[in-house]
Amino acid sequence: MDILILGATGFIGSAIASKLAEDGHRVTGLGRDPARAARKMPQLQWLRADLARLTRSADWREILAGHEVVVNCAGALQDGLADDLVAAQERAMLALYEAARNCRLKLVVQVSADTESSGRDLPFLATKRKADAALAASGLPYVILRPALVLGRNAHGGSALLRALAALPFAIPLVHGASPVATVALDNVGDAVSKAIDGTFPAGSDLVLGHGDSLTLQELVLLHRRWLGLRPASAIPLPVGLARPVTWLADLAGRLGWRSPLRSTAMAVMSGGVKVRIGPQIGTDLRGARCANSKSSDLCASEKTRGAVELQSAAEMLDAAPSGVQDLWFARLYLLKPLIIGTLSIFWLLSGVLPFLAFDAARSHFAALLPPPFAGLMTLAACLADVALGLAVLVQPWAKRALIGMLCLTLAYLAAATLAEPGLWLDPLGPLVKVFPSILLTLVALAILDER
Repeated sequence: MDILILGATGFIGSAIASKLAEDGHRVTGLGRDPARAARKMPQLQWLRADLARLTRSADWREILAGHEVVVNCAGALQDGLADDLVAAQERAMLALYEAARNCRLKLVVQVSADTESSGRDLPFLATKRKADAALAASGLPYVILRPALVLGRNAHGGSALLRALAALPFAIPLVHGASPVATVALDNVGDAVSKAIDGTFPAGSDLVLGHGDSLTLQELVLLHRRWLGLRPASAIPLPVGLARPVTWLADLAGRLGWRSPLRSTAMAVMSGGVKVRIGPQIGTDLRGARCANSKSSDLCASEKTRGAVELQSAAEMLDAAPSGVQDLWFARLYLLKPLIIGTLSIFWLLSGVLPFLAFDAARSHFAALLPPPFAGLMTLAACLADVALGLAVLVQPWAKRALIGMLCLTLAYLAAATLAEPGLWLDPLGPLVKVFPSILLTLVALAILDER
């Protein structure tokens, strides 16, 4: 089949795209910036588009042309610089369903979430719930999949945070450590999508995917610590109030384009845990996939769907993919990344602001190379450039260019200082030698900047 995958560059979407391509389908991935994904998966066709801008039916006609199935893996946790939940998760989906009715799609597979969990009124879950309801009422053939916390060989978002917490030295501070967390393996989600497309799950299915053996958050973190090969450590329960400053900073970072799993939406959802719910109208198949709001009472109990997807527990998934040293590096660097970016920002902001407190002394360093008026202008320009870089590195879309700018400007400062005052290299306080740690920190930030 010709399949269009929305959010194909993401953690879940890329795995599903790879699975469906292996199944022999002709797969087209849609994402905001698919350049790197296209190099990694050249067997797919790729479309560049932002869901938040596809909010009219007409926007979808050309995109849907020639496709038989749409798999929606796109989503965002919270509004931010690059994310508009209402536009991307609700309005774009309603426009898609309207356009799809005229394209005669064979199936829409929606990878959603448990929208009735703790924090159900948060925009993340509210927009997904409205989109799911609109799909169910659209008359289109559909299957909705609601995975619990997804764990895979790679990590992103919440699963990345689990590894980072697990790698903390000495002890592990946890908020909501006693909350239950149901999980599902990423490969199992891909299998479920594949089964939906081949017709194993009848149209109108609404399935929750989560292994029955849910752990607490604390147990899940300690399980990951064992997987990383680290010595046992104690978990220290923390009151929710102590996490609020971190959550506030994470929300602020989200407004600047950083997608931290410590934002308020994630904390609100985790307060009630990630559960595999069973309600009055929900049946259970033998392998752990649960059907909600089905149109027939025997939908999940049918021999066709029973055991269609064998779900792995968190321990089974981790044991099947032993960790390597790269996993340990990632886990240890994950929480250092915001500290590194913040440190560089403060360093450059101070280097730009402090010279104004002793402007004549700062200008004297340029006076050896330039006439007095130009020395003052160069000092002012250098200070403003430092402040600009210190601010720009905090904005995720600008961070890479800011880091490269820091390297270039630092090398320019070193060259100018060598020409103007070569004796500074021998100064007992080492003002030029001390620049090299900042260069190395900038290189580290560039090395770990990518989020996908």
